[in-house]
Amino acid sequence: MKNVKKGFSDDFLWGGATAANQIEGAYLEGGKGLSTSDFAAYKDPYEKGKVNNFTFDVSSAELTRYKEQPDEFDFPKRRGIDFYHRYEEDIALFAEMGFKVFRLSISWARIFPTGLEDKPNEEGLAFYDNVFDECAKYGIEPLVTMSHYEMPITLTEKYNGWMSRELVLLFEKYARAILERYKNKVKYWITFNEMNMNLNSLYTGAGILEDLVDHKLQAAYQASHHQFIASALTVKAAKEIIPHAQIGCMINQIEAYAKTTKPEDQLQAVKSNQLNMFYPDVQARGEYPTYMVKYFADNDIKLDIEEQDEQILKEGIVDFVAISYYMSHVAEAREDAAELAGTFDSPIKNEHLELSQWDWPIDPMGLRISLIKLYDRYQKPLFVCENGLGARDTLTPDGEIHDDYRIDYLKQHIEQMKEAVKEGVDLMGYTPWGCIDLISCGTSQMSKRYGLIYVDQDDRGNGTLNRYKKDSFYWYKKVIATNGEDLS
Repeated sequence: MKNVKKGFSDDFLWGGATAANQIEGAYLEGGKGLSTSDFAAYKDPYEKGKVNNFTFDVSSAELTRYKEQPDEFDFPKRRGIDFYHRYEEDIALFAEMGFKVFRLSISWARIFPTGLEDKPNEEGLAFYDNVFDECAKYGIEPLVTMSHYEMPITLTEKYNGWMSRELVLLFEKYARAILERYKNKVKYWITFNEMNMNLNSLYTGAGILEDLVDHKLQAAYQASHHQFIASALTVKAAKEIIPHAQIGCMINQIEAYAKTTKPEDQLQAVKSNQLNMFYPDVQARGEYPTYMVKYFADNDIKLDIEEQDEQILKEGIVDFVAISYYMSHVAEAREDAAELAGTFDSPIKNEHLELSQWDWPIDPMGLRISLIKLYDRYQKPLFVCENGLGARDTLTPDGEIHDDYRIDYLKQHIEQMKEAVKEGVDLMGYTPWGCIDLISCGTSQMSKRYGLIYVDQDDRGNGTLNRYKKDSFYWYKKVIATNGEDLS
C-alpha cells in the first residue's frame, strides 16, 4: 500500500499564468497579424448597473465597424501590458519569486499572421525563442498554451472560425511549426485553453460570429469536435517531435452543487457537471461519452464526424488534465436549468459563499472537491493552471500594494489543494492567474487586477507601465521557497 502524502511533491511546479492576448501588446509589431482578441473592444461592464463579466462577444456587424472605424473604439488587448518589450524585466520578477514554471501562450497570429501562410513568420518565432531563453536563464520551465482565446481574424472572416473543418489542418500546421521550433526549449504544452468556453462565447472560444449561425449549440459542439480532432492530431505530433513532452487538455472547472437534497436538483447537478466533464472525457479517454448521445438528440444536435475521427481521438489522448478554477455553481431543477448548465456565470447564488468584487463566488473547498473527482475519473496527473482573485488594488504614494485579501484567497485554495494531495490526488503544479496584472479576459478592464505584481496602467491605457511588487509577491515567494508549507 502507498504511503499517505504529507504535502506537495519535491518537483511540484509552482509558478504563474498569463495569456499572449492579455499581456503582449505590440499587436502589429514583428509581422504579427490581427487576431480575434484584437477586436475585443472595450464596453462599459457597468452599463446596465450590475456588472457584466462578459463583454467580449463580437457580432459580424461589430467586426465590420471595428475594421472600418478603428479609431472610434478602444481595444485594450492590442496594448496588453507591453510584455513584448518588457519580458526580460517581468521574467526576472517571476524568478525572484522562485517560479519553477511560467504558463504563457503563443499567439497564432504572430506565427501565421492570417493562418493561411505556407511558412511561419520568423520574427514571431524568434520572439518566443527569446522569451523561452530568458526563462531557461533562471531555470523556469515554460508551460505553453497553443490556443488561448485568439486566432487569426482572417480565419473568422473566411471560415467563421472553428465551424469549418479547414481549421483542423491549419491548426496542425501551426502546432507542428512551434513544436519543431521549440522542441529543445518547451516540455509542457496545453493545446486549447478552457475549451468548454465554446458553450459560453462562440467568438472567444472558437472565433465564430454567433449571428451567422442558425443553431448556437450545434455550432458550439461542431466547433468543439473540430478542436478535439486538432488537439488529438497535435498530441500525436508532439509525441513524434518531442518524445518526452507532456501535453494536456484544459477546462474551466466549475463544480455544480445541487441546491437542495431534492432528487431533481441532485440530477441537475450531475447533468451540469457532465457538460463540463465532456471535454476532458473526450481528450483524456479518447472517445465521446455515452451520456452525450441523449443530450445531442434532445437538443437537435447532429455533428459532422468523419470516418477516421474515432481513431484520431483514440490515438491523441492527453498526458494530463489542466483546469482553471475560480468558482463553483449551484444547480436547480428549474425551467432554465438546461440553459444554465455549463455556463460560466450562474444567477443562482450559494448562500454559504462570499462574492468577489465582480460577484464571483469564492469557494476554496470546491477546488478540493473538483480535484478529487477529476482524479478519480481520469487517474491522470492534474494541473491547476489558473486560480486567482480579481480585485481593485490601491497603489500607495510610496509604491506599495497591500493586498491581504488576495493572500487570503490564495492561501485558502492552496490549503485545499494540499488536502487533495494528501487524499491521493496526483497534482503536478499550480500557476495562479495572472501572476502579473493584465487585461481582463471577460471585461477588457485593467482595474480588475489578479497579479502579484502591479502594473501602472488604467482601463484606458494611461499610466507609466512601471511594475511594483504587491504584498502577495513576497508572500508567494515564501510559499514557493517552503514548497507550500509556510502559508502564514
